[in-house]
Amino acid sequence: MNIGELSRLTGLPVKTIRYYSDVGLVPEAERSHAGYRRYDHGSIVRLEFVRTLRELGLDLATIRRVLERGADLGEVAAAHAAALGTQIRVLRLRRAALRAVAERDATPADLERLARIARASADERQRIVDEFFDSIFSGIADSPESREFTAGLRSVSADLPDEPTDEQVDAWIELAEMLRAPDLRERLREMGRRSFAPDARRIVPTDPAGLQWFIGLVADAQDRGTPSPEATVDEVMARWAAASGRTDDVALRREVADAIELSIEPRAERYWQLMAVINGWPPVPATMHRWAWFLDALRATLPA
Repeated sequence: MNIGELSRLTGLPVKTIRYYSDVGLVPEAERSHAGYRRYDHGSIVRLEFVRTLRELGLDLATIRRVLERGADLGEVAAAHAAALGTQIRVLRLRRAALRAVAERDATPADLERLARIARASADERQRIVDEFFDSIFSGIADSPESREFTAGLRSVSADLPDEPTDEQVDAWIELAEMLRAPDLRERLREMGRRSFAPDARRIVPTDPAGLQWFIGLVADAQDRGTPSPEATVDEVMARWAAASGRTDDVALRREVADAIELSIEPRAERYWQLMAVINGWPPVPATMHRWAWFLDALRATLPA
């Protein structure tokens, strides 16, 4: 067949086929007496193969090495797949940064910052988290309890996988932006000061068993719409009073109410929810609304 027929069969322009022939990728089968290029079925197969490799992004020199058996196709494909994986990851990070900008009234400086956050390395991500905790715990009373608590927080890192999902990249950008908020830092600093002051008395449970019991009890009362939340308050306060060696009186209830009011910070809970997404952990359920419900019920039992 002539080059025009080959063009019609493959859908490739004559100019492209002629170029591939000139550089030796798809040589003609023979020349006519008049010097015109002639191609056969093998030319169609070879041309389709070249087109496929070009669509996958391989350069002409690499394609020539494959066709001349100078390079193993499997090795070339694996190397190119790895390169494409890197490009896809970069594009995913860029898209996440642009999506974050599109969702807010952002400036060019915001775009630059978000793009930098999106492509942060593992070390850079850890520095952002470490700086956040440094700002919170500076000036907090040093004690075995405070050291254990801060060490536990710092041990959790934002470990994005090599090929993060869109949800994981979005979660990292949201987390990094949230950690910049001055009001969140100040609120958590105050929580730390109250929790680890030399004369601090921890009334609200922080152990997993105590928290699980509390959330379960409150969730049951809240979800069933109990007509008497005071009974739930009495049950909770009786347990907390016994655990702290106190009497369930107005003074204790006011202390508990003040402690809970300070600790109701949805962004603190959001921190762990985002970390769960980033690290591929099971979802962290929301509990702030449980604490808010109990605080309202507790306040209702206090004298005006």
